[in-house]
Amino acid sequence: MQTTIVVDAMGADRHPKPEVEGAILAARHFKVRVILVGQQDLIRAELNSHSGASALPIEIVHASEHISMHDKAAQAVRAKRDSSMRVGLRLVREGKAHGFVSAGNTGAMMATTKMVLGALPGVDRPALAAVFPNSKGSASIMLDVGANIDCKPENLLQFAIMGEIYFRTIFGHNGGKGPSVGILSIGEEESKGNELTRESYKLLSKLPINFIGNVEGRDLYNGQVDVIVCDGFVGNVALKVSEGLVETVRAMLKESLQATITRQVGFLLSRKAFVDFKKRLDYSEYGGAPLLGVKGVAIVGHGSSNANAIKNAIRVAAEFADSGLNDKIQQQIHASGLNVDSAAATE
Repeated sequence: MQTTIVVDAMGADRHPKPEVEGAILAARHFKVRVILVGQQDLIRAELNSHSGASALPIEIVHASEHISMHDKAAQAVRAKRDSSMRVGLRLVREGKAHGFVSAGNTGAMMATTKMVLGALPGVDRPALAAVFPNSKGSASIMLDVGANIDCKPENLLQFAIMGEIYFRTIFGHNGGKGPSVGILSIGEEESKGNELTRESYKLLSKLPINFIGNVEGRDLYNGQVDVIVCDGFVGNVALKVSEGLVETVRAMLKESLQATITRQVGFLLSRKAFVDFKKRLDYSEYGGAPLLGVKGVAIVGHGSSNANAIKNAIRVAAEFADSGLNDKIQQQIHASGLNVDSAAATE
């Protein structure tokens, strides 16, 4: 069976345009089949506006409802049983697709995924993993970035295991030691931080991974650590601050470059360098954040996702599905000796 990825065509702010365009790009550039789920008439009209799209491996599955950004997640998940999210995730659960991508309501996406797919055995709480470009020209990942606001030390231990395996599988090894793993805290010393970070430090230090201790906020971008773990509250704040900073730097840089003729000429002479710089900071190059620890593949994208972001989210979902990563996570969680009951699918 060709790798098949389902896309929630009603998720992004400007749906279904970026989803359809992203699906077309993915179908052309990657060896994937794409299923677009949502209001059939809208999707088909958008698809038909692109020449050559009919020849691509793209299918439409109708869903009569969609969950908006303004819907309350818990209420919408229960009430909208024919939402594009739920219909799409059912296709994954039923084995008709290998992964699911949505740029819709993040809270609803996480709740629906856990309800329809369920958690992997031994995983207490699935976590969102975000990619951060670093100064060494590679990337680091941080989890959790918003799925779990309040966490226990055992949760951070599971995040560390899942994040280490995800980094090792997708980005490769870090020499013979494996990817480095650290806890986001307010100081490098073991005694620094709150009760959660101090207790988590004790647990992570016993794992058979390359645990380097506490790391600080600056380490998100300096390349000193590959995998950074924290609770979802801290992680989401760090993520949103980073996104805001990137947009501010872009705006300030653009304003500065346009200030004088001399600077404009200088920009033209060094345009390639600035294009490369912009690309390294462009979230759309990373696609979206995988929800690690669920029975299947679920990628959460930005509501403002463009076609490039959707294309790359489909790529990430396909790579995740083809890697057998969930089996590796399940095996390592079991080997850690934690006896945590997983949440089964309840739909």
